[in-house]
Amino acid sequence: MIQTINISQKLDLFNEYWSPRIVGELNDSHVKLVKLKGEFVWHQHENEDELFLVIKGKLLIKLRDRDLWLNEGEFVIIPKGAEHCPVAEEEVHVMLLEPKSTLNTGDQQNERTVEAQWI
Repeated sequence: MIQTINISQKLDLFNEYWSPRIVGELNDSHVKLVKLKGEFVWHQHENEDELFLVIKGKLLIKLRDRDLWLNEGEFVIIPKGAEHCPVAEEEVHVMLLEPKSTLNTGDQQNERTVEAQWI
């Protein structure tokens, strides 16, 4: 079914940080929304590229060789195999585009590992 998705309305449906919510499908990928605050874990995705689009706030993505700062309206594609660690000093709203097989913590299994839920 073809439908319009209101990003702000979807973001209002949850408050948890680091817990992506699926809002759509595109080919073999999920479109996800997530709220971030604090530092995540260093991880990589062996088989999946991942796109981070900042909707609100400012996001730091640490790489092993440098830091990337993303402002509202900016995105970055993290290629498969690139170790990274997202950091949000203040609350940040992000849209993720990643293959359906992508686990939020990549190669790390810990208390931050969650399965994305549909909203």
